Amino acid sequence: MLNASLNKSLYSVIALLVLVMGLGLITSTAFAADEQSSQQQATTRTSDADLWRAVKAGESGYSTDKGLESNVLINVVGNEGKIARDTYLKPAIALAVVGVFAAFLVFYLVNGASKLDKGFSGKMVARWSQADIWLHWIMAVACLLLMVTGILIMLGRHFLAPYIGEGLWAGIIAFSKFSHDWAGPVFILSWLLCVIKWMPLQTFKLYDLKWFLVVGGYINFGPFKGKHPDAGFANAGEKMWFWTLVFFGLFVSVSGLMLVLPNLDLPREASMLALLVHGVSAAILIAFTIVHIWMATVLSEGGMECMVSGYCDENWAIQHHNLWYDEIKDNGTLKYKD
Repeated sequence: MLNASLNKSLYSVIALLVLVMGLGLITSTAFAADEQSSQQQATTRTSDADLWRAVKAGESGYSTDKGLESNVLINVVGNEGKIARDTYLKPAIALAVVGVFAAFLVFYLVNGASKLDKGFSGKMVARWSQADIWLHWIMAVACLLLMVTGILIMLGRHFLAPYIGEGLWAGIIAFSKFSHDWAGPVFILSWLLCVIKWMPLQTFKLYDLKWFLVVGGYINFGPFKGKHPDAGFANAGEKMWFWTLVFFGLFVSVSGLMLVLPNLDLPREASMLALLVHGVSAAILIAFTIVHIWMATVLSEGGMECMVSGYCDENWAIQHHNLWYDEIKDNGTLKYKD
């Protein structure tokens, strides 16, 4: 009887030990599995963070697409270029349009136009050929169309789109894009012909420095009043405008072709650089074009007639381009309108 009780007790103890060992094994296995899962989750979180950090930094990965920069999800240069465009380029274009126009409006209201000291003579002197006039106006119309449509494309969403319907805005922006693309080649060709044809007349001379010192004789008050500096066929201001058109016209033309031609397949860096160069060059040309229009139409009495008929009043020629007038008078090429 005693042996039976002892054996039963031993069996109970052994069973209890087996149960405890089993529970311990299960618990340690579960703990190890949980720890391994936690480590895997931590590794996954770290890997995801590293992955997106690399993506945002512009690092390349792998893609089955073999196109240019297809392995890059986020182009850093593209984002930085967009920030530069919005932060600096858009305000520069707005300043070129509003600021320069407003400055010349104030100048005109204070100073008035530059009148002819002796009035109009009634004698019209030949100044520009018909080919010159056609070239000028073809380039001028193309240039103005490019400027207006470019401003709409760049800034229209800020000053126009909020005040008109979405359908009308869509039509305006689509027309602007179409017109901008097709006016470009016209401008480039006419610009190139004008540069070749007019460059010999645009070399700077020593007397041009005085023109700048007395502001071209356009000031109607103070010590500058009545000062008419020497000038050849083109005065110093016209020469400065011409060479601005030469260099920045080249920049805006090349960068525009880079942006509009689909088969170039440029990297994003080159495209963004072209966009920024295009915008900066356009802002400078817009500012100088506004100055040019003010000078030709408002500030210089009799100046607009030159590019309408090709002739200028003799007193206008003597007052604003005296060296050129003396030259054509001396060499016998002075020609009056019949």
